[in-house]
This record gives sequence, structure tokens and C-alpha cells, in this order.
Amino acid sequence: MTGTAGRHRRLEADARREEILGCAVRLFGERPYSQVSTIELADAAGVTRGLIHHYFGTKRDLYLEVVRAMVLVPNIDDADVPQDRPVRERVEHSVDWFLDTVARHGRTYIAVTGPEGIAGDSEVERILATADDIAARKILQMVGLGTDSTEHSPERAALRAYCLMAKGAVREWLRSDTLTRAQAHLLLTESLIAIVGDVLPAVTGDHSGTEGHTVQP
Repeated sequence: MTGTAGRHRRLEADARREEILGCAVRLFGERPYSQVSTIELADAAGVTRGLIHHYFGTKRDLYLEVVRAMVLVPNIDDADVPQDRPVRERVEHSVDWFLDTVARHGRTYIAVTGPEGIAGDSEVERILATADDIAARKILQMVGLGTDSTEHSPERAALRAYCLMAKGAVREWLRSDTLTRAQAHLLLTESLIAIVGDVLPAVTGDHSGTEGHTVQP
């Protein structure tokens, strides 16, 4: 009974923590960081301020968890990319997954990756940089370029730059409404295919290609 009760309490605690985090995701997407108070966060989650401090610490600590949730979870491993398909199909599938994923909490994703959040905060910048490098490494694996690149390699650098463009495309689509989803998908798909098929070989001097003609339309 003691073990069962302990597991139940842990499940309740996990659920309460996720509920608080979910409310924070929503509120930080609706207004800038400076305009959201811990009192409001507590009221939205139906808890006391003390419980927020218990689970997360300060408001900044909670915001950092929101940033991690937006850019690190879920990661590209969840995209279920069909590795037996040509590169173009893999890229199209991955871009579809990315756009669908960020659209679930689009306003918050835009806020935490732009100036609406804590602009210039070193920990936020570290989380974003880590997320970009993880994504760059996963993209290289997804298109069949292996796992030999290092953090400072031109391959990883080029894909991190692509990640910055992806954030910009999402902003143009979801916030500025200057791109449709189809246009954002086309931009990100064709750009990545060009990077993989043309840019990386030119940058690295390796012209062996990625699965040859499969990069092409």
C-alpha cells in the first residue's frame, strides 16, 4: 500500500506540474514575459504561488522550462521519417512534421524564439543554440550524411543557419501572415534540398552527393 500510495502521489505531482507548465505555455504566448505575473500563472493553473515556486522556482525558471518545451520537446526523433524513401520525400515529411509541431503552440514558439521573450538572456540563448545544434545533427542523419560532423564543422554550421531561417519562416507564416503554410513548406523544403545537394558539397569540397539523384526532384 505504501508503494502504491507513493506512486500515486508522484503521478499527481507530475500531472500538477504539467498543468502549471501548460498554463505558462499559453500565457507566455499571449503576452510578453514582463507582463505575466506569478500570481496570474497561479490563478490560471488553480494553484498557489508557493506551489509554482516548489515545482519550478522563480518565474524565470518556469519561463526557461517553457522555452525548453517549445524548442527541445518533442524533437525530430518523433517525426517518424521513413528512412527507406528518397531524400526529397524525407525532407518533405520532416518539414511537414516541423510545421505541424510548432503550430500547436505557434504564438508561444514565436515568443520564445524572438524578442518577445527575455531578450538577451544568456540561458535562453544557450537553450536555443543547443536546440539548433541538435536539430542540425538530426537533419544530417535524416538526409543520410551520417554522424561524423562535429559541432564546429561547416555541415553543422550550415544546418544551424537553416534552423534560423526555419524560425523566420514560421514567424512570417504564423505571425505576419506573409506566407501561407504551403509557401512556408515549399521554402523550407527546397532550401534544405539545395543546401544538402549543392551548398554543402561546395562548402566542404565533397562532391560525392547524397544518394545521388534522390536529392533531385
